[in-house]
Amino acid sequence: MSAPQLNPPQRAAIHYLDGPLLVLAGAGSGKTRVITHKIAHLIREGGISARNIAAITFTNKAAREMMERVGKLLTPGELRGLTVSTFHSLGMQMLRLEAPHLGYKPQFSILDAFDAGKIIADTLGTTARDEIRKVQSRISLWKNDFKSPQQTLTEADNDWDHVCARTYLAYQDTLTAYQAMDFDDLIRLPVELFRREPEVLERWQNRLRYLLIDEYQDTNTCQYQLVKMLTGVRGMFTAVGDDDQSIYAWRGANMDNLRLLQEDFPRLNIIKLEQNYRSTVRILRAANAVISNNPKLFEKQLWSELGLGEPIHAVQCKDDEHEAEVVVQRLLAHKFEHRTAFKDYAILYRGNYQSRIFEQALRNQKIPYQMAGGQSFFDKPEIKDVLAYLRLLANPNDDPAFIRAVTTPKRGVGAGTLEKLGAWAGERKKSLFAAAHEEGFRMQVQAAQLEPLGQFCDFLSALQARAPREPAGELVEELLKAIGFEAWLYDSEDSPRIAETKWKNVQELVAWLARKAEADGKNLLELTQTIALITMLEGREEGEVDAVKMSTLHASKGLEYPHVFLVGCEEGILPHSESVDNGMVEEERRLMYVGITRAQRSLTLSYCVKRKRAGEWQFVEPSRFLDEIGGEDIRHFGRPGAEPIVSKSEGKSRLANLSAMLGEKGKARAAGLSDPD
Repeated sequence: MSAPQLNPPQRAAIHYLDGPLLVLAGAGSGKTRVITHKIAHLIREGGISARNIAAITFTNKAAREMMERVGKLLTPGELRGLTVSTFHSLGMQMLRLEAPHLGYKPQFSILDAFDAGKIIADTLGTTARDEIRKVQSRISLWKNDFKSPQQTLTEADNDWDHVCARTYLAYQDTLTAYQAMDFDDLIRLPVELFRREPEVLERWQNRLRYLLIDEYQDTNTCQYQLVKMLTGVRGMFTAVGDDDQSIYAWRGANMDNLRLLQEDFPRLNIIKLEQNYRSTVRILRAANAVISNNPKLFEKQLWSELGLGEPIHAVQCKDDEHEAEVVVQRLLAHKFEHRTAFKDYAILYRGNYQSRIFEQALRNQKIPYQMAGGQSFFDKPEIKDVLAYLRLLANPNDDPAFIRAVTTPKRGVGAGTLEKLGAWAGERKKSLFAAAHEEGFRMQVQAAQLEPLGQFCDFLSALQARAPREPAGELVEELLKAIGFEAWLYDSEDSPRIAETKWKNVQELVAWLARKAEADGKNLLELTQTIALITMLEGREEGEVDAVKMSTLHASKGLEYPHVFLVGCEEGILPHSESVDNGMVEEERRLMYVGITRAQRSLTLSYCVKRKRAGEWQFVEPSRFLDEIGGEDIRHFGRPGAEPIVSKSEGKSRLANLSAMLGEKGKARAAGLSDPD
């Protein structure tokens, strides 16, 4: 944020320490600045030690940025012991220390969505990804609402609910057998523990005496309960959020949490941040006009001192191919005219499926682009292969990791042996690793088949014994050599180039583990447990590349771009038809508001007249949200009675600019100078 001084509401929010505080921070109003300065104020003026403060964010990236910014305000000594983490990391930290209270060992595994999905798929006996995803999402919402499998079974009143509830029961039993937790458990279980064990709760309340919660509007029921229990009756917290940017209801985010704050904490103080440091007046007027159609919990109006700015452009296109072509042409023309960089532009859309046609159009013009939310480093198959071994070292009862490790690379343990092992483990309610050592199982399998399985288990046990003492990086290098991972990659890939890329990724993982172990003073077992919570490799984001940013509206939240193209502004896309059917138009309007408020200097909204759906052409209506923007702030192009997509005056001025530029370049070359660009 470029404002050098704090404005009066920001200052008031930072200095308020008399009880619970809700800071309603509009888009671009400097909320991170308020949180970081408040941490400094708590430590320097509020008499609270850093080790008794926790700032909670929703992503690792936000936590990292916050820590960096606090680091510029305080000395390392003042910062010592400060917790800046995601809800999930905080929950994990609590569960590591309190695991025995819950019947878990501290070395429990954390299953990512992929591994959890595999358990659900096995229970359902299907590979239909859509069905698996729906059941997984239902289980997640149940967990966040503190519903036990037994309760959901009792409440199920149709076939689909019965299927989901029975799957939930089997899934939870499997997790317990694996000594594993999924992401939802990391928040749910601490709350259940605090409810059951008052002395454990008291210990954590004394340890975390002040909480700062970022993106408060995105909290679900579970997260709210955790905050409420930790802050207790004193309510020493600052919650920072914006009800107009609550766009995660589908993920369990509960806007009611904003209302509940007022009920549960009658002394709640509310401070509004309405000055925006990001966008021009016209962009903010459009955002305010759209969002004013939603019922309001708290009234607020964003304003800015950054000038009136360009009118918003609404462009009607013939169809989706024409839309992609028009957007890319306008982007190029704007870049040429204003001497900007590619990284100054973003193309935002409602659903990932919309990106393909824009990618094609950008590639046709040789324009570099970068997709937001691409595949995480830790989601690459070769990385997951190596991590399966590390997960097993940390928790030998982790069955998904056992199966992946014992078959990658293949080491002579056949499917028949694994089937018998699985059946025996299931009967005895033991993990595969434990079952492999049982005499009863060993009697069922021939010696030749048993030998490679025994060698695999012994190899793991030996490494496990060394892991607490030896350097993490060296141990992983030794493991990779022992299993012949590099050679196996080259043997199993069609092209040596692909194998080489994969091996480089693995080496990068090893180097990162070595660095992280040294920096955090952790051994391999401790490191493995934190990896499940890291979605992107830390420090991997090298300097920003000069490329057009492409992103869904959901993934763009919290980001800003000088020039934004918000595409597919049509009924059925934005608002999404499913949301309209389910009465979720208000959430879609907030999504539109988020899209508009990403733009700093210019905003273009595009829509089509017709679009192909399931192979058929359909005529579509412009989004209702376009009509909600005030007439004086929007210029229409391409529709009857409006300006053509490129007006004559625009065409002439562009041509003049082009000629002038080419003339300059010609003169410069003649004079032996470099290009003015």
